[in-house]
Amino acid sequence: MAAPAIILTLNSGSSSLKFAVFENRGRTVRELARGSVAGTRSKLETVLDALAQRGLPAPTRVGHRLVHGGPHHLAHARLTPRVQADLQAAVPFAPLHLPAELALIDAVAKRFPALPQYVCFDTAFHAALPERARRLPLPEAMVKGGVHRYGFHGLSYEYLVHTLGARKLGRAVLAHLGNGASLAAVRDGRPVDTTMGFTPAGGIMMGTRPGDLDPGVIVHWLRRSRGSAARLEKIITHESGLRAVSGTTGDMEALLACRRRDPRARLAVEMFCYQVRQRIGALAAALGGIDTLVFTGGIGEHAAEIRREICADLGHLGIRIDGSLNRRSAPVISPSASRCLVRVTPTDEDRMIARHVAHLD
Repeated sequence: MAAPAIILTLNSGSSSLKFAVFENRGRTVRELARGSVAGTRSKLETVLDALAQRGLPAPTRVGHRLVHGGPHHLAHARLTPRVQADLQAAVPFAPLHLPAELALIDAVAKRFPALPQYVCFDTAFHAALPERARRLPLPEAMVKGGVHRYGFHGLSYEYLVHTLGARKLGRAVLAHLGNGASLAAVRDGRPVDTTMGFTPAGGIMMGTRPGDLDPGVIVHWLRRSRGSAARLEKIITHESGLRAVSGTTGDMEALLACRRRDPRARLAVEMFCYQVRQRIGALAAALGGIDTLVFTGGIGEHAAEIRREICADLGHLGIRIDGSLNRRSAPVISPSASRCLVRVTPTDEDRMIARHVAHLD
């Protein structure tokens, strides 16, 4: 019998590196370990040391989560020189994410020159969006070269569809709510629309990102302040969203703890719930109705108060939740008689990466 493949998955964030190890035999992917390391210069070596200390076997394949596949890569792929060159050229599409992710790929190649690497893109799930949801209403000269709505959190949405079953989901709105947050409409597992667009800064307001903006606000700010693109990018990525409205933090748990005594924290939470509620309604309209609503992500999985407030005014869509089930974050939090099944489902992007790596070549 052939030895099992040992798959190391790497998920590089701005301040940490998440990793997991899976054993793959045939169609089965079994988790052996997972963890994270802080943002040190030698993140990969720290991960490998941690695996060695646990007595785990050396990886035979490595899978990476990449935020963006650029305009040319619409599906997960084995890394080749051509793919790597395309991704390097795509850095302007995700300048805050791709450089670190590509540096990690280089580090793996230097440490394990013969080890096959695979790249899994958060944009891939949304590649089949219909053109009416994908196209930006801008002049042709501006949208050439891949300027369109991409959508993100795709690996999370893939995992939900795979775990819950495409047919069982039916017309579904999937809500990945965390520090970064988006929603997606899927019909029988296929993407119909999503809230994030050209970058992960669009859609609903997030921890430190504003979500969708009237473009005139940007023009007004540039004229008034004569600010640079770099300064604008910092504002949009790190200084907006919940943090800007509250004046203190973009952390939802902290805002919930102080909102009774802090009106700005209360407003930030209220705006977040309002925008999510709006988008659920809009995506349900795009689907022609809603059969399933799924909450996932750090906020979606753990913040019962947020789920309750989001769902409070969605009864006209058949969305109702049971208070006791919701407080326990039960797998299903809607009453048995509810027209729309409301679920709380932990996501697992690392496992989804491992599944792809196991079947790619």
